[in-house]
Order: sequence, then structure tokens, then C-alpha cells
Amino acid sequence: MPKVHFTPHLRRHLDADSQVVDGGTVREALEAVFRENPRLRGYVLDDQSRLRQHVAVFVDDRMIGDRDGLSDQVGDGTEIYVMQALSGG
Repeated sequence: MPKVHFTPHLRRHLDADSQVVDGGTVREALEAVFRENPRLRGYVLDDQSRLRQHVAVFVDDRMIGDRDGLSDQVGDGTEIYVMQALSGG
């Protein structure tokens, strides 16, 4: 089962402890987290259920490829990291 982690920035606003959840894709894993913490959904996904522009998700050490469908595969022992994307110049 994958484990989902949230950065301290998100944990500052909401209770978002790391969790081991069921799921074969990033979407399934995040939906499992949102069932336990529905308010977290609005910080991570937009009203179209796509990843918000200012949020980055990594599976192990790679940024996910599907920001809209969140269909990247995950499995036992996978680490999913949800963090605020940084920008600037």
C-alpha cells in the first residue's frame, strides 16, 4: 500500500499527517486520504478535481506525469509526496 506525505506548509493549515492507504493510482490514494480529511481536498485539487497549479506531487523521486487524471501507478511501498510548488525568479 502506498504512503502519502504532506509538507509542513499544508500541515500548518490542516491536519494532514502521513498515511498508508489503499490505491493503485495517485488519484485512488489521494481519494482515500480525502475520505478521512475532506477539507484537504480543496488545498490539493481544484473544482475540476485536477491538481491545483501551485501543488506538486511526486511518486518516490519522480514528479507525476498526469496532473489532470492523477493516473500514475503506485504500489506497495510507494511514497507519495504532496507539496507546494515553488516559482519565482
